[in-house]
Amino acid sequence: MWRDRDTVQIGIDPRRAVAISGMSRASDVIRLLDGSRERDQLVAEARDLGVQPAVTERIMTLLAAAGVLVDFPAEALRSLPPELRQQLIPVLATASLAALDGDGGARLIARRSSTDVLVCGSGPVAATVADLLSRSGVAARSSPAVPAQQLGGQQRANGPDLIVLVGHQSPAQTTELLRLRLPHLAVCADEAIGVVGPLVQPGATACLRCIDLAKAERDPAWPLILAQRRGVDPPACDAILATTVAAQAAAQVLAFADQSALPQTTATANGTLELVWPTWQWRRRSWLPHPACSCGSSESGSPCTGAAEANRAGPLTMSAAGEGRRRPRATPPRR
Repeated sequence: MWRDRDTVQIGIDPRRAVAISGMSRASDVIRLLDGSRERDQLVAEARDLGVQPAVTERIMTLLAAAGVLVDFPAEALRSLPPELRQQLIPVLATASLAALDGDGGARLIARRSSTDVLVCGSGPVAATVADLLSRSGVAARSSPAVPAQQLGGQQRANGPDLIVLVGHQSPAQTTELLRLRLPHLAVCADEAIGVVGPLVQPGATACLRCIDLAKAERDPAWPLILAQRRGVDPPACDAILATTVAAQAAAQVLAFADQSALPQTTATANGTLELVWPTWQWRRRSWLPHPACSCGSSESGSPCTGAAEANRAGPLTMSAAGEGRRRPRATPPRR
């Protein structure tokens, strides 16, 4: 789009748009930048339109310097099956805009395709997570089996890069994942509440037991409640909540895959993302590694990746008069 005769604007939203001046002779070249030509082809066709090669190269240099030129091999895109190409083009475009790496999202897609993700669970949330990940280029597979049965005692080198645990998990299952040093992301949607996280990096970030220990400090009855927890059929999770939670979970997996060198920077490392119907506002709650947990993360010096946002209130209880009151937070013993 042209702002004036000399200035071209790439993009519309101010958060993405870039305006480049000195482009009065660039209109013919810009029209050729549709992703269907290699660089040499583009220079040749621009010359046929009367644009000298040096001018074409200068235009492309300016566009590249502004971060709006995508250098993705056109032949590689054409070689893909039509159905896969149509599926990946929006993914590549999104990745290119977000990463600003100039390769059209090729390296990011390569990282995703090499990330082995196992989605464990059944129901609409698990199915949607697996589907979204597959359509985003992640090597995702799903299984209704519990992780211990699916993994068969595999060690970290042979196991998946990340396990998505959909639904409430038994302590025995999560303990086994910690023993095998397998990263896992907890996801749950029930009681009209969606929770995504924590993303557990064994020995480095807070685990699910760390969270249960923290909750027990604030609500002494929590271990008893936890021991009685059973799956609710049907769960209080409608289609909108299930889809929203699944999308957030898939986004956190993508953050893990895209930032594989720095997985502890994701929002769900040492934290949970929580959505309570009907407000529909995501809230991040921070959870520090618990010193009483045997996972070892408290000894690693793991930082909390966000503002400390502890849930200091226990469950809502009712007095004899029927007035709601919050159970006070347990006072920790003085050292």
